[in-house]
Amino acid sequence: MLRIGRILNPLSTLTLRRFSTTFSSAYVSEKSSVAALNPSIFHPTAVVHPDAIIGQGVSIGPFCFVGPSAKLGDGCQLYPGSHIFGDTELGERCVLMTGAVVGDDLPGRTVIGCNNIIGYHAVVGVKCQDMKYKGLFYFSNSSSRRRFTPDFVFKHVYADMNNGQLCSVEPVDECFLYVGDNNEIREHASIHRSSKSSDRTVIGDNNLIMGSCHIAHDCKLGNNNIFANNTLLAGHVVVEDYAHTAGAVVVHQFCRIGSFAFIGGGSVLSQDVPKYMMVSGERAELRGLNLEGLRRRGFSVTEIKSLRTAYRKIFMSVDAKSGSFEERLAEVEQHEELAHVPVVSSMVQSIRDSFTENGRGICRFRHWIGS
Repeated sequence: MLRIGRILNPLSTLTLRRFSTTFSSAYVSEKSSVAALNPSIFHPTAVVHPDAIIGQGVSIGPFCFVGPSAKLGDGCQLYPGSHIFGDTELGERCVLMTGAVVGDDLPGRTVIGCNNIIGYHAVVGVKCQDMKYKGLFYFSNSSSRRRFTPDFVFKHVYADMNNGQLCSVEPVDECFLYVGDNNEIREHASIHRSSKSSDRTVIGDNNLIMGSCHIAHDCKLGNNNIFANNTLLAGHVVVEDYAHTAGAVVVHQFCRIGSFAFIGGGSVLSQDVPKYMMVSGERAELRGLNLEGLRRRGFSVTEIKSLRTAYRKIFMSVDAKSGSFEERLAEVEQHEELAHVPVVSSMVQSIRDSFTENGRGICRFRHWIGS
């Protein structure tokens, strides 16, 4: 048996090597055939810089432009007249509709995740509208080193290069935008990069940003939010998850909108909206809990009942002896039943966060009859 094993061992090793070589060759051949079957297609009128990195199966339509620092993932589609500028990365299967513009020739970068749709004439990842941001570069040549705007730098770099002078360009104010996966950004929406290199404009996953919405510099958006047409977010606004705005909503800078909140149409927010709540009005006021939204998102009857009880104790107490706002919050936190309900604790913490040192407080409230 030992002799037979010694004879078979080299034979089995040789067989495994041949099988491994054959399998590897087949895998490489399969990858090559997939690439050949799924080539990228560029329309003759499209301008695609040779330094751009283009994945497999990318379709670039008529009169598109793709800059030298762009990176397009597999399966991306650029409809006619869409453009990609600056240091911009698109994940797999992104779609740019006609007229969409992504990225800008500024220091910093724009990163778009996978499966995102950017609508007709939407503008994503461009310079912010904060007057403090200049997008400056250090421009150095043989005679000086100074800070200038991009237009000045590019003009003088080309002039110095043509004159044979040595020069260099260094970014000063970098700005960034990061977008997650599965977002739909509809027509004429605008999303701006951050206003400084230490911050980011961030959009999570599965958001619907409808037509003509504006997301300003340094905003932080979570996941599964819906922003109806003409929702305008000023700089540094934070929106958590599953929030919903109706049309023509305006949000003041540095405000926070909590998870599962609902903002009524035409509202103007100058203060925070705590979790689970509904506000509306020209100067938005609390109108109770977002009950329908909570039901749709699968909150249990017990959770909703506990939230309603806590809301009434905090905002609708008619007893003169009920104490101050702070005392009513403390009462809910110490309640023998409500204190052990996670959603109630989350709501109370959301309220308290709005009254920290840099918080804006919550939208004003009245003693409404129902919630």
